[in-house]
Amino acid sequence: MWLKCECLQTGGAFKLRGATNRLLQLSPEERERGVVAFSSGNHARGVAIAARRLGIRAVIVMPADAPQVKIDGTRAEGAEIVFYDRLTENREEITADIAAANGATVVPSFDDPAIVAGQGTVGLEIVDQLGRAPARIVVPCGGGGLASGIALAVPDAEMVVVEPAGWDDMARSLEAGEIIPVGAGAPDTFCDAIMTLHVSPITLGILSERDARALSVSDAEVAEAIRFAWVKHQLVVEPGAAVGLAALIAGKLPPAEDTVVIVSGGNIDPALHARIIGQAA
Repeated sequence: MWLKCECLQTGGAFKLRGATNRLLQLSPEERERGVVAFSSGNHARGVAIAARRLGIRAVIVMPADAPQVKIDGTRAEGAEIVFYDRLTENREEITADIAAANGATVVPSFDDPAIVAGQGTVGLEIVDQLGRAPARIVVPCGGGGLASGIALAVPDAEMVVVEPAGWDDMARSLEAGEIIPVGAGAPDTFCDAIMTLHVSPITLGILSERDARALSVSDAEVAEAIRFAWVKHQLVVEPGAAVGLAALIAGKLPPAEDTVVIVSGGNIDPALHARIIGQAA
């Protein structure tokens, strides 16, 4: 079994891949008008890094309760941050208003073919690094951009997506054959990076076509995976990035030879990480 450590990627997560690919598609006129994105943190930082490298103005709509490490990282890349209340305001509407006001291009976190294609480079690298396609790939899932990109890049691997308990809208959407959003009263979770209210036709379509399997894990199971990553591999892993590993450690997914688990990010508040790894296993 292998870990694909996107927690070691520039910006601390895989999101730079899709953001870079999307921004490279912009025309000179679109680059001049800038970009706007909404994100709890990792996509925000990915867009901010890509925009800085390409000399493009970036505005990021972030929840006011986003982890401080993600806010600081995004701001350090030169992006302008607009905060919103996750419970009372709509981030899509705020983003659309900003785009309408200044002509900026909206850069979605997963509902965009160029984003999905960019995230799929994770799959291409897995094949290149192993020298072959693995039998199975386990992927953390919010909106499904990473999972669907990898599914396209590695068509012969079994795909398993993992979500936080109560936020398993991809699982329910795959079962229903249509988009089923997260319902009212969803439980609290510290997996902020994958607290996505609904998937997209693009990601659901790809994962449905690939017969992806979906699982969910609790915060307690995720905490155990974060401890495992640190104790066994000295990897700092954020909660949303540890769900795939959590599914295996908790026994929700039987171990199988030639499995790759995506560890998708490492942007966790240092104090939270210290508390988690300091708890008895």
